[in-house]
Amino acid sequence: MGVNAEIEFPIIEFRSSDLHRGTDGWHHLCKRVREACETFGCFEVVYENISPKVREETFGLMKELVEVPVERKQKNASPMPYHGWVGPCDQVSLLYEGFGLGDASNYDSVKSFAQLMWPDGHLRFCNTIHTMATQIEELNKLICLMLIDSYGLGEKWESVMINYKTLVRFMKYMAPPPREYERGLFAHTDKPVSTIICDDQVSGLEIEVKDGQWMKLSLSPSSFCFVVGDPLKVC
Repeated sequence: MGVNAEIEFPIIEFRSSDLHRGTDGWHHLCKRVREACETFGCFEVVYENISPKVREETFGLMKELVEVPVERKQKNASPMPYHGWVGPCDQVSLLYEGFGLGDASNYDSVKSFAQLMWPDGHLRFCNTIHTMATQIEELNKLICLMLIDSYGLGEKWESVMINYKTLVRFMKYMAPPPREYERGLFAHTDKPVSTIICDDQVSGLEIEVKDGQWMKLSLSPSSFCFVVGDPLKVC
């Protein structure tokens, strides 16, 4: 996997003044978002409406989550791939662990998940994760609206792209043994319409941008990575 550091990856700042639909600022953002998605299939979005405190608390709670006993983790099960718990294994990766929380902007869904992991419940987990999931969902819908407007797709596509249930995946990647290189997860595309990645300032994410070239991403504390999913791609 070759990594090219010379490619200029798109970074788009979402200023509050430009997020009013129909304004000149909105249309300018729509154009930049569309170009980034068509050229790279993803982009870094600087979005300060999600506070650093909520982000920090989320990753702190994730550290508690991965310490839960395995027998509880196994209760996070789903017939759909990657919608439940996946532990380190040869079939996926020995360095990867992930949980799935469906309909994460619904507080009751978060509460049900928390009760599986902590039988006595975990109020701080519920409140923080629900807040984070709701705010990321709002960001994702903003970007989808920009794509809809940039292509002139109209209200019909709004119902297709905006009305969905958010799946949050909590993922941990372990470090490989010293002086060894090993992928945390196999190269893949995303199956949902879109994905927003939020990391904890560990620069491990690599994205294939074009012609088989890969780029390492280092997101800022107020940035996220928006990735176009398979349903939106045109071959």
